[in-house]
Amino acid sequence: FAELQTQGELTQRAWSYDVQVMNEGPGHVPMHLIQENMEKQLEWCGEAPFYTLGPLTTDIAPGYDHIASAIGAAMIGWFGTAMLCYVTPKEHLGLPNRDDVREGVIAYRIAAHAADIAKGHPGAQLRDDTLSKARFEFRWQDQFQLALDPETAQDFHDATLPAEGARLAHFCSMCGPKFCSMKISTEIAADAARLANLQPVDGNSDGVHAHTPTESGNRERVHAPSTPDAGSLHGVHASLTSKSESVDPTEKAHQFDDAQEAVAGMRAKAREFRESGGEIYIAGQSSD
Repeated sequence: FAELQTQGELTQRAWSYDVQVMNEGPGHVPMHLIQENMEKQLEWCGEAPFYTLGPLTTDIAPGYDHIASAIGAAMIGWFGTAMLCYVTPKEHLGLPNRDDVREGVIAYRIAAHAADIAKGHPGAQLRDDTLSKARFEFRWQDQFQLALDPETAQDFHDATLPAEGARLAHFCSMCGPKFCSMKISTEIAADAARLANLQPVDGNSDGVHAHTPTESGNRERVHAPSTPDAGSLHGVHASLTSKSESVDPTEKAHQFDDAQEAVAGMRAKAREFRESGGEIYIAGQSSD
């Protein structure tokens, strides 16, 4: 930290002559020393603006120093540095070209945004939440536009699902039409809301009751405490099971039709995926 101490002395000398000062930070600092480095700069340099080239957190990544340094940049940005100076993949290897600069800038925009989230800056978390919502709702174009690098995000998506309709599909090529966790979660939530029909017990906050249909069409109530023991769970299960035989056959048929419709829809999506040039791999099954 000798250099940092010297910068602190020079900062005070410059300020005594009303000269503005910005301190340059180190370029190589292991992760476990980054916070200490930032704290000492704030203390010794009178909180003068601090900018850092990273810092690189490891020296064994030539060709990937933009990643090695973005890790340190995110950390020191969180701890209080004023400005991040980007590093390109060509660092320590040669003069960067336009593409190298672009890679470095994108890496540092990610680092800066991650630091902003950690520091609670307004708008940073909102952008993340907005993109996450667009992802869950399969709004592909919104996902591209909210990304830090929209062009690359769209190119990566279209490389495996090039058809125009793929931007409306409720899946991507990572999990396919049958195994998308967000699609499955949405379907489960919809089924739960439609079938569970759980309601609070009137005048009693200690539990819930489930309505079960009877042969006459009336609905009977089965009470379950909010923290049931094994015995009470067994009783509720037995009671609900005893009612299952009296469920209206029309309702059973409707539920079966819904399930068949869901299966048919997934098969249609799988067919669209294959027709667009994609392949679906199933263990133990030949691709022929």
